[in-house]
Amino acid sequence: MKALMHRHRALCEQAVDPLEIAAGLEAHGVTDRTAARFRHRDVFSLAEELYARVPRDGDRRPCPEPAPAPRVRADWALRTLLPGAVGVAVVTGVRLTEGRPRLLTAAAGLLALALAAGLALRRGPLAVPARTLARHTLTGTRAWTCWLLAYALLGNGLLRAVLDGGPDGLPTGAAHGPWPVTTAPVLALTLACAPAGWSAHLFTAGARRRLTGSRGLEEFAGAVQPLLLGTFALYLGVLTALLALCGAALGEPAGYPEALTLGAVLLLARLLTVHNVPQGPTLALAAAGEAAAVGLVLAGRLPGCAFLAAPVDALAGAWGAGSVPALVCGAAALALLIQATRTLTRASAHAPTGDPE
Repeated sequence: MKALMHRHRALCEQAVDPLEIAAGLEAHGVTDRTAARFRHRDVFSLAEELYARVPRDGDRRPCPEPAPAPRVRADWALRTLLPGAVGVAVVTGVRLTEGRPRLLTAAAGLLALALAAGLALRRGPLAVPARTLARHTLTGTRAWTCWLLAYALLGNGLLRAVLDGGPDGLPTGAAHGPWPVTTAPVLALTLACAPAGWSAHLFTAGARRRLTGSRGLEEFAGAVQPLLLGTFALYLGVLTALLALCGAALGEPAGYPEALTLGAVLLLARLLTVHNVPQGPTLALAAAGEAAAVGLVLAGRLPGCAFLAAPVDALAGAWGAGSVPALVCGAAALALLIQATRTLTRASAHAPTGDPE
């Protein structure tokens, strides 16, 4: 026990309650089996003894309450609605204009949408805690996210045009043209910022409550995994309804497979990033897969290289151009879901890092 206390002295001296020590021990590889060697039934019990035995400057202060569940605040609740509101305004402006004014409206709208999304993600359950990830990691994640959203807007039209021998011109912002634009899925994803925020809040609040009530790591993981899958399914259900609504309102195909898989990737990647598990490489692979599909078709135009375009041509011919992002994002979403069920069900992922928002 003395060796364990010495090894984790800094953690025990800085901890504000036994729950923080338990999360830290788990992050360092201490399991319930390890705790049994010290004659404790689980890591939580071992953490309580370490908390009681290691002296700290804060012993004169009363023991704080367990980590509180994140509070619902009006400011972040309204901010999550902002991207959807801006998205509706941009789509309306593009539909009501023609020619050069349409291009200017689209450019200004995309800038406003980026600012609104950044504002929505700055606070609340989808916000990344300060000083947890390097700036270059967050910048890369944002860049790949923008690529995936840009492909959702322009990629399917570009792939269809390339397969037909084009494109013969730049996108005009219309759903029917030499380079069609798919607006409904992107609009639904902007509206889905609000359910994504609420899903993250429900998951974080439920995990904090189970962290306080659990008496073992396995018990905690068993309680949090259904919560994670339930909130994830709830988000996909709401996104499906938004896709149907946007498709009907705009008179466009809803694009369920590609939009649902992209929405799943964005939500899971953000949840993992919030809990200090950066997902830039996964998003980069998904973006590279989409770019590779267009690149292979273009490379297939070279003499003797038609075989390069054959897989993409066969896939798009059988299931449509949307099958390419659906397949790529579906694989990425599955990988992220597996990682989330392993990572976000650990107590160390929910250790308090400050005042919960």
